[in-house]
Amino acid sequence: MRALLVERLSDDLSGVSLAERPEPERRPGEALVAVRAASLNYPDLLMTRGAYQFKPGLPFVIGLEMAGVVVEAEADSGLTPGDRVMGGTKTGAFAEQASFPVTALRPVPRGLDFATAAALGAAYTTAYTALVEIGGLREGQWVLVHGASGGVGLAACDLARAKGARVIAATHDPAKVEAIRAAARPDAMIVNRGRFREEIIDLTGGALCDIVYDPVGGDVFDESTRCVAFGGKLLVIGFASGRIPQVPVNIPLIKGFSVVGVRAGEYARRVPARGKAIAAEVARLAQARSIEPVIDRVLPLEGWREGFEAMARGELVGKVVFEP
Repeated sequence: MRALLVERLSDDLSGVSLAERPEPERRPGEALVAVRAASLNYPDLLMTRGAYQFKPGLPFVIGLEMAGVVVEAEADSGLTPGDRVMGGTKTGAFAEQASFPVTALRPVPRGLDFATAAALGAAYTTAYTALVEIGGLREGQWVLVHGASGGVGLAACDLARAKGARVIAATHDPAKVEAIRAAARPDAMIVNRGRFREEIIDLTGGALCDIVYDPVGGDVFDESTRCVAFGGKLLVIGFASGRIPQVPVNIPLIKGFSVVGVRAGEYARRVPARGKAIAAEVARLAQARSIEPVIDRVLPLEGWREGFEAMARGELVGKVVFEP
């Protein structure tokens, strides 16, 4: 079978190639899946560089999440050949076939095609865990979403809007404003050139933001500490800017807000009952068409480099989906 293989870590994707690999062997407790669509996530790009916290041994088949059809599963697994499933683990999804733990798979919501299902899981699970589970999102609250052109940022905008929040979408790229506005349908937009607190004051009528959702870090995080309302939450999702910021603890003390780190996958592992409930609620919202991931482009697996390079250059508005 064909699979996208990382044989060497590099900053320029030179260690990645599309290769012929033996079909995976299904181990006990796993289901063999024919992959129909797999979506690209920022951790995938980081793993090609060895820059993600999870560092699989070389070589490895890359790909965090997919949607496909069950080929083979144990009789008591609850899965049968032909079932449409979505999910995955940290690796293995960018291939024609993959074997995943049954616990890492769930049904594709009715009415969703494979590309949409593949783009749904990680981004919306992260958004729901952050905004609702940890952030306590309530109707009418102001939510500032940084990195609003990426899959995780767009998912946060979409979910927050579906929950009745007032959404401010933020980007550093003026050229993306109209595309983000069309995709995310926020209540307002800002271009975060350095200082943006005054814009937030104007937009919120001085109330500032109840929740700030930050997958960017760096200077964006620094300025965001000036934009959180008393009792609010600054949710740390990631560091796409490349700089891990630091906050003097007197700032959240004096301003009365919380800085909370969000690792949705780890949260689900540590609190499995809540993890299942979150996944089920995301599926329910998707099936009801209350939420829908934005897909920037769908590529054959041979087009993997285009997708990875577009992500690295920050060109995307939405997700890249590969179809093996």
